[in-house]
Amino acid sequence: MKEVHLTQLNLNTTGVVRRIEGGHGVRQKLEALGIRPGKRVTVVSSHFWRGPVTVRMDKAQVAIGHGMAERIVVEVESG
Repeated sequence: MKEVHLTQLNLNTTGVVRRIEGGHGVRQKLEALGIRPGKRVTVVSSHFWRGPVTVRMDKAQVAIGHGMAERIVVEVESG
């Protein structure tokens, strides 16, 4: 399976969070949003000029800043 940063996923692509690159503060902020290793996320919107990335997890949608999204490594689901 291929691992990429969340910012590299195309719209409507689903992946499983494998790791978060960053310190305790970054991991803590993302966990507070529900983003943690093992969680399935689907990109529902992304901005070309380094804007926020919106992802859907379960029944919730969350917008993440581009810099924070670059720290999330996901395994792309094939199919």
